[in-house]
Amino acid sequence: MTLDEFVKAFAAEFEDTPEEVFAADTVYKDLEEWGSLVALSIISFIDDEFDKTVTGAELRSCNTIKELYDLVESK
Repeated sequence: MTLDEFVKAFAAEFEDTPEEVFAADTVYKDLEEWGSLVALSIISFIDDEFDKTVTGAELRSCNTIKELYDLVESK
């Protein structure tokens, strides 16, 4: 999965935030909709799409979507 595809798939996990808000450098924790349920949804998405496990601590350690993508790719 490319970074652009990852950004689109990441954006799809948000119900109320417009897709155009999302870019590789988006600080996802600053989004109004960000919360524990979305975080769990992102963790599940990564598990389903990449067959890789990201912990809550790892998710919190990333700031941008690209940082999260790089973390997933490095696993």
